Amino acid sequence: MAELKIDGVNVKIESGMTILEAARTVGIEIPALCWDPRLEAYGSCGICSVEAVGMPRLLRACSTLAQDGMQILTNSERVRESRKGTLELLLSDHRGDCRPPCMLACPAKTDCQGYVGLAANGLFDEALSLIREKIPLPASIGRVCPHPCEQECRRKLVEEPIAIMEIKRTVADIGLGLENLPPVGSDTGKKIAILGGGPGGLSAAWFLRLKGHEVAIYDTMPQMGGMLRYGIPEYRLPKAVLDKEIKSVEALGVKLVNDTRVGVDISFQDLRDKSDAVLVAIGAWKSSRIGCAGEDMDGVIGGIEFLRGAQLGTFEFKGGTVAVVGGGNTAMDACRTAVRLGAEKVYVVYRRTRKEMPADALEIEEAMEEGVEFKFLYSPIEIFGEDNKAKAMRLQVMELGAPDARGRRSPVPVEGKEEILNVDLVIAAIGQKTELSGFSELPLTRWKTIDADPDTFQTTLPGVFAFGDAVNEGAGIAIEAIADAKKAAESVDQFLAGAIVKAKKVPPFTITQTKTSKDFEDKPKISREKAQIVSPEARKAGFMEVSHGIDRERVILEAKRCLECGCSDYFECKLAVLSAEHDANPDKHKGEKKSKKIDNSNPYFYRNPEKCILCGMCARVCDDLGMGVLGFFGRGFGTEVMPALGLPLPEAGCISCGMCIALCPTGALAEVLPIEKAAPWEETETKTICPFCGVGCEISARTKGQLALRCLPAPGGFLCSAGRFGFGEISKERVEGPSLKNSAATIEEASIATAKSLGDLIQKYGVSSVGVSISGTLTSEDAKLAVDYAKSLGIQNIFSFGETGADIGAPLASYEELETADVILAVAEDIIKSHGVAGFKIRQAYRNGAKIVLAGKGLASDW
Repeated sequence: MAELKIDGVNVKIESGMTILEAARTVGIEIPALCWDPRLEAYGSCGICSVEAVGMPRLLRACSTLAQDGMQILTNSERVRESRKGTLELLLSDHRGDCRPPCMLACPAKTDCQGYVGLAANGLFDEALSLIREKIPLPASIGRVCPHPCEQECRRKLVEEPIAIMEIKRTVADIGLGLENLPPVGSDTGKKIAILGGGPGGLSAAWFLRLKGHEVAIYDTMPQMGGMLRYGIPEYRLPKAVLDKEIKSVEALGVKLVNDTRVGVDISFQDLRDKSDAVLVAIGAWKSSRIGCAGEDMDGVIGGIEFLRGAQLGTFEFKGGTVAVVGGGNTAMDACRTAVRLGAEKVYVVYRRTRKEMPADALEIEEAMEEGVEFKFLYSPIEIFGEDNKAKAMRLQVMELGAPDARGRRSPVPVEGKEEILNVDLVIAAIGQKTELSGFSELPLTRWKTIDADPDTFQTTLPGVFAFGDAVNEGAGIAIEAIADAKKAAESVDQFLAGAIVKAKKVPPFTITQTKTSKDFEDKPKISREKAQIVSPEARKAGFMEVSHGIDRERVILEAKRCLECGCSDYFECKLAVLSAEHDANPDKHKGEKKSKKIDNSNPYFYRNPEKCILCGMCARVCDDLGMGVLGFFGRGFGTEVMPALGLPLPEAGCISCGMCIALCPTGALAEVLPIEKAAPWEETETKTICPFCGVGCEISARTKGQLALRCLPAPGGFLCSAGRFGFGEISKERVEGPSLKNSAATIEEASIATAKSLGDLIQKYGVSSVGVSISGTLTSEDAKLAVDYAKSLGIQNIFSFGETGADIGAPLASYEELETADVILAVAEDIIKSHGVAGFKIRQAYRNGAKIVLAGKGLASDW
């Protein structure tokens, strides 16, 4: 016996236990990358280092025996610094992407690769659920988002980016309704008031309601939706679509209160008194001024005011010539709305070139198709007219000057060059500001925005939070407001729970690898699926939706173009978890990271040496199983783990037991999943028993929605290749022979083929020549189905090895009672090898000429 202290906890253990094992007896977890209870301690990674009081050097907990009287510190500053340094060294030669560039580019950090992968597999409900984890209004955002995700999509290095926004839109449209809503959490008894019913306010209400809080949204306008309703025209976002998504928020139990202005209908203090927390998400509803003489004349209006009036029907438009000043999406919405309202001529005046325009490229192109004329490199100097009514605008000709420190070329006037533009209406769409009337209690910044913490959105008023355009200098895009809404909701939830409000790092840790078109030279070029767009003439005639999107079948085809950039093992990668916990910097040690070829020779898994950290787990477990396929080769920084003589895995003797994958702490070894497209998903775990033989190995079955992804051995356990990889699709090769190898078969096809083969045997040799074996690990229901299937073919020889099974409607015989089968293979070669031959007795039995192999190193010679 030994007695020691670990982090101040008294621990009594049997002699011979390591410090790591001793810590685990009292629930103290010491991190490790090269330790597993199935293997002998190795001590290579150094992550498990701990501090022993009175000892000058740190000890490796996985290989150091616990001694009587020791005082161990597992998380001291010295230990954490050591682990951080070790992690940064490991990361210095670790290549690849933790998370895909599309996700990192999304302000809301939506799992683009995840829902694109689910769509590729036809799982639209699961894809919608994944989207809604970050975006509660996916059908609306799928129409109006400027899709920064696509700008970073690596598929553009092959030909064109994935149509991520269109995939989101179609997935949402198919699932739009109240039947697919997520469950609401238990009632917390806390009340929250949200001021502003735009995309930010609606999203914050969604996230907070799911946590069980009582939520009410107060909005000035007649209907909820904010800028999605009153700032984005019908032809881009049909309000019927928006209404359905707002009903989804309301269906969760969120109270919607319209036509209520703070400071007029209700005071800010009243809301604070009635609520446990208040969120201010009022948006930027006031257009910025142009800054030129004459802009106060009649016939000059702000872009937001123009769009709002057009939506409400309160703006009296008399036609004529319209000039829109600005180059953003609001300017595009304004000019295209003016066309639809009957303007005879519409100009867009922008002081830079088309290349610098922040508006979406497709919006610019469609505006040009609709007859809008763009005047690039012009800036308003003066608006003038008669009787205080604008009639013309004097423009300064501009040119781009020298690049500034950021490389951006600012426009400068061309001396002496001006132009007069006759106009009947000038629309100023150069920016927006927040209108804060009624919020005098709130602290403000020098830019006249609400002063709130940029990470937690907490103001100096207790229980009051503000986010979105209310705290920004200018207006952002809708997806940015939704991203802020989720963070603000998390902060409010922490506040209501009495916790210190802290911002969550999203994602907590990631490595991004630089890629070029050369990296994808082997990828076939596949055209991007394009949305069906209404013709320009038809578009100009009214406010019908201009894009019909892409249908379900084309969405699946488009989703299959995904290059699967993100690491498939991200959610199980110990290196990523520990690096996040210790704030490790992946760029701490600069240097060239060597490019290494991925080994795809094994049909069940691949080996990516670029992600290997040389922990040795794969080589050690392979040795312990008697295979010795993997080993260390080279010296120093050139060391690699690979098969002997550099052979492909199958040629080196790999039996595909998958234990190397199960123990790998990174994505260096990963499954080839039996699905159309994979993504680093958070999986559902189901603990069960392997059904492939009677041994009864415990397995952890991993699924995503209806997708069966993989089977892992239970902690401390092993699996053979059948248990590890046999859960995938049924192939025609298994039921019709190798000529149809890699041809997928449905359950129905497999059943028909099996019945035909059995029918041929029965016809040739008689029904007594066929026996059906039922595994003892099947459920009673599954076994009953097997018996019924056998009986439907006239087969009476139905049996099970070992003890009699459950009551399934037919007696099950032991192997001694079987009289007519030719060969029965109960345990195959790879099962023996993966479990160790010593654990089995090789037994052959003969009865009436039938040979039965219960176990063995190879198949029966006359199989």
